[in-house]
Amino acid sequence: MKGLFLSHLRLSHFRSHRRAEMFCDGRPVALFGANGAGKTNILEAVSLFSPGRGMRRASAEEMSRRPEALGWKLFGAMEHGDDHHEIEIWSDKGAARQLKLNDKNAAQLALGQIGRVLWLVPSMDRLWIEGAEGRRRFLDRMVMSFFPAHAEASLVYEKAMRERNRLLKDQKRDAYWYSALEVQMAEAGAQIMMNRSLALARVSAAQQEAGTAFPVADLELVEAEELAPEDLSSAFAESRGRDLMAGRTLVGPHRTDLEGTYAAKSVAAKDCSTGEQKALLISLILANGRALAHDFGAPPILLLDEVSAHLDANRRAALYDEVCALGAQAWMTGTGPELFTEFGDRAQYFEVGEEAGISHIEERYFQ
Repeated sequence: MKGLFLSHLRLSHFRSHRRAEMFCDGRPVALFGANGAGKTNILEAVSLFSPGRGMRRASAEEMSRRPEALGWKLFGAMEHGDDHHEIEIWSDKGAARQLKLNDKNAAQLALGQIGRVLWLVPSMDRLWIEGAEGRRRFLDRMVMSFFPAHAEASLVYEKAMRERNRLLKDQKRDAYWYSALEVQMAEAGAQIMMNRSLALARVSAAQQEAGTAFPVADLELVEAEELAPEDLSSAFAESRGRDLMAGRTLVGPHRTDLEGTYAAKSVAAKDCSTGEQKALLISLILANGRALAHDFGAPPILLLDEVSAHLDANRRAALYDEVCALGAQAWMTGTGPELFTEFGDRAQYFEVGEEAGISHIEERYFQ
């Protein structure tokens, strides 16, 4: 299997980093340093080499280094077997992000054609116990890793739904306006529903087929009956009366929720302990990676922020073994190198620090 990895990363005026540069060889990347050194900012930069808003869902302006606020620029060299791609991403003074792929202007969706990036960050630890919106976002990131065009279908659906909701709030009753929007929503919505079902089946199969130290999560889509476009369009039309009273659209894929169950215990994920919920998330990310390795021809780049700090030594060793068995370039953060001891020489180590207000990243070597 041909690996996928970033061999060169350069940051300019991005978050806390005035300038930072790293050269990688495809092994997992262990970033360590004091709190506030900018480790997570590096992971966020890597997350931008995939379609979407990145792992923090921040605006371009928020990513600009303060106090200068001049804008920022990222450069990455992405390797996939014999393929080499050079990617530049930048924003001038808070303007929308721009992208060049191999020195040519490109749309963000092009990133989904050349690579895959998945992440697990501390804010996701409450996934199972907070609102459905976060679980849908998690689900759709998973779906987009298999079907990059899922992002475009989602944008079409959301734009048409915003227009329909505006009509509903204004109590408009023109059937022609509604029908035109509902046709767009139905076409995109049917594709969204199908993509979600297919992706979930692949991840579930990858969990069942692999021997793993992490618990299997049985996944189920709620309020997600898969419908043909014409049936979904009829459902929107039939719901107009209720929707007018509510002032918003009450049916459709934007109402879907994702439920998880700790399979071995038959316990809903929301009722599991904090440690069990974290283990279920890790299991899903690894399963997503295994399924992608089969579909895409290479495992994805994994971003695991502070994941080691919440695992005991045995679980850490199991995670590192699975990352290496998968062959993924996993970028991981921690406060000290001792959190990565179980990797040995299977990983690259970088210390992230700051001197006189200037961030620095230095590769370290450990016996």
